[in-house]
Amino acid sequence: MIVSNKPLVSVICTAYNHEGFIREALESVINQSYESIELIVIDNASTDASRTIIEGFSDRHPSVQVVTNSSNLGLCKAFNQGLALASGKYVVDLSADDVLSAHRIERQVAFFEQLPDEYGVIFSNARFINAKGHLLHHHYETNEEGKAKVEVPSGDVYRNVLERYFICTPTMMMRRSLLDRLGGYDEALAFEDFDFWVRSAIISKYAYQDEILTYKRLLANSLSLQVFKPGSGILESTYVVCNKAYDLNRNQEDFDQLAKRIRTFIRKCLYAQEFELGIRFRKLLNYIEDPDPITEIFVLLCRMRLPVNGLYRVFRKASLKFISGRKDFRPNVVLFE
Repeated sequence: MIVSNKPLVSVICTAYNHEGFIREALESVINQSYESIELIVIDNASTDASRTIIEGFSDRHPSVQVVTNSSNLGLCKAFNQGLALASGKYVVDLSADDVLSAHRIERQVAFFEQLPDEYGVIFSNARFINAKGHLLHHHYETNEEGKAKVEVPSGDVYRNVLERYFICTPTMMMRRSLLDRLGGYDEALAFEDFDFWVRSAIISKYAYQDEILTYKRLLANSLSLQVFKPGSGILESTYVVCNKAYDLNRNQEDFDQLAKRIRTFIRKCLYAQEFELGIRFRKLLNYIEDPDPITEIFVLLCRMRLPVNGLYRVFRKASLKFISGRKDFRPNVVLFE
């Protein structure tokens, strides 16, 4: 499967209880038009049939490397296990419920090879699909030619990643040397992308490839939907990343964007009933600016420890169900901001 005269790409697939999707994800790697690929699969102690499916797949494709964990080590540590085995010049982090288009790696390698070494990450557009594989919406709304209607940040995107969520994580291809420089993902965190964007964008450039190359599955139990679940660890990890960004910021404009983002996290802490964390976010914000009156109201509500989570989650679930049937449904806006 590996052709030595082309750059090797390491695809690291992390799986946990993905029995309904793992086969399709792995087959999308094996069936790539690009041949110089190594596939590494980490089963993170699945309790469903995922392990059996992975083992059957590796029996049919002996070149696939498989690591089976006896306990769930978390997403970041599982990815780093795969990274330790990887030999590729480029790396793709594939969730076991997502799907690569047939030409994705070929197109991304061709794009990456034209870029200077200062570019450490490329990313593209994506199509969202549901659990049954039905097509939903694009990550970036497209025109008749399939191109993004909005201007997508490229180059120095550090301030952009502080400002808002705009990169569809599974579309990324990363330079292995950049991952090595960062020491992989931070294993102390509950999720990887925000931290990776902050730490990598400060030292490396990003490039947007205006093509639809990945199918991102939107599930009810997706990590992105767990942010409002009390005790999920997502907001706690976000707080750690915001502190990292505070230390990395280069100028006042960076601090202004970080302050804006912290204000949104304070609101989320209230909705998730992470009250003490909301107060800690407020203290971090105070190092940058005096909180505005609206933010102070949210902090006050955190101090009052209002039990709003149940009502908020019912409202959010209902609103998501309503808008998911709309033609203009945009998951990236609904779920992350």
